[in-house]
Order: sequence, then C-alpha cells, then structure tokens
Amino acid sequence: MKQIKYSLLLFLTAFIWGTAFVAQSQAMDSVGPLAFNMARMLVGGVVLMPVIRLLDGLRRRSGEAASPGSKRDLMIGGLCCGVVLFTASAFQQTGIQYTTVGKAGFITALYIVLVPLAGALFGRKIGAALWAGVALAVAGMYLLCIKGDAGINRGDALCFACALFFTAHILVIDRFSPRVDGVRLACIQFFVAGVLSFIGMLLFEKPDWQGLLAAWFPVLYAGVLSSGVAYTLQIIAQKNVNPTLASLIMSLESVFSALSGWAILGQSLSGRELAGCTMMFAAIILAQLPGKSAKA
Repeated sequence: MKQIKYSLLLFLTAFIWGTAFVAQSQAMDSVGPLAFNMARMLVGGVVLMPVIRLLDGLRRRSGEAASPGSKRDLMIGGLCCGVVLFTASAFQQTGIQYTTVGKAGFITALYIVLVPLAGALFGRKIGAALWAGVALAVAGMYLLCIKGDAGINRGDALCFACALFFTAHILVIDRFSPRVDGVRLACIQFFVAGVLSFIGMLLFEKPDWQGLLAAWFPVLYAGVLSSGVAYTLQIIAQKNVNPTLASLIMSLESVFSALSGWAILGQSLSGRELAGCTMMFAAIILAQLPGKSAKA
C-alpha cells in the first residue's frame, strides 16, 4: 500500500507537469518567455519558503537532525542548478511558441534517454535495451518533427536543446542533492533562475507588466503547482519509491502534455505525429529496463 500511495503522488506530479505545458503556451499570448519564466520561478521560490519552515518544524518534533550539508555546498549547488534550469527553461518556453504542447512535452521527455547516455561518457555501461531506446527515440523524433522537406522547425529544435539542458540539470542535481536538503536546493535554484530570467527580460525583451498581469493564471499555475507543489511531491515520493519506477511514472508528463494540448487547446496530432509519440514513449520505457536510475 505504501508503494501505491507514493506512486500515486508521482502520478499527480507528472499530471501537473504535463498540464503545465498548456499554461506555458497560453501565457505566450500576452507575455514574453523570459518574463514568464521570471515570474513563475520567483513564485516557485516563494511557495517553497513556508514548505521549508514546515518541514523544519516536523523534523524538530520528530527529533531528527537538522537539514544535511554545509551552507557552502547548498549555495554552490543552488547556483549551479539555477543557472542550468534558467537555460533549459528559456529554450523550452521560447520553443513552445513555435510548436504544439504535445510535441514539446515528448521532445522534452527525451532527458529520460539522454541522462543514461551522458553517464556513458563517464564510463558507465549502456545495456542493449537502452541502445534500442535511443534508436526508437531518433525514429520517433523524425516522425514527430520532420515534415517533407521542411526539416525540424524552430520550436522542435529549441525544445530538443531544452532536453539537453534538462539532462545537465538532472546530472547537477544528482551531484548535489545527496549532500544538502532537497527542498532548500530547489528554493535557491528557483530564485537564481528567476533573477537570471529577470536580467534576460530586461536585455532581450520589452517588459510588459500589463501583459504579465494578464497572464496571472498561467504564471500561478506554473509557479505554484508545477514548481512549488509538484517538486515537493517529487521529493517526498521519491524517497519511498524505486528510482526506476519513479522516473518512469514521471515521464508520463509527455503523455499528459499531448492529451491536455488536445483537450484544452484543440491541438490535434496527425497519424504520423501520433506514431512518433508512440515510438518516443516506447523509448522512454526501454530506457528504464536496464534497472538503473534515470539519473544514471
């Protein structure tokens, strides 16, 4: 029962992340990508502040030790995670302007395959199932993104760059999360990413505060639910679920992004694109079969 309970929490996390693609897409009608990221990241950081206090209080009542790790590790980890998260989110949010939320979700989910591949660069062995997953992912991306002689469109390319940086993000978290408190690490990375997005907004966009106010619902959904709530659920649930199962459940965000794009925005996928999504989802599943964590 315990495994089922926490698996359901991860399922809810995937649902929130998947449907957040709709909020991110709708926000582009009234605000620039960097302005949106600035707002959602800062909201996410603010939301986690009372969560940290709550968890600290529960830890004290149960007699547990204080949060692990030194302040130096926490600050360095938060800074590194925030820089990579800012870069990945900037590519993703910009790419969503030029592609559908379903395609963006599936291409972003390629980090499940890319993380073990990145581990191979450091001498870690790759099983036959993962190589088969890579082949399926490449074929699926071709069906999903390539149309005739047009090639990969701008949005697809930006979302693929986003997947590369989310791969780096997972690897950086893998390095620092065992040393420090995970929720504190998340809070700092959100503030770092928010400040960098604010600087980018001033440099590359014309700040439109009225447009930002008009996008209040997508900002709150992405900031409170996608950043604050979903990340906290992930932290709590992953401590009680096998990491292979956890990463597989969370990869369902790609399915939810496609379904929510169809149900809410009317963004249907062609038969060719559906076949590509199916192959990419199969690749995501195969990537888990060797029995290694998605963080490799």
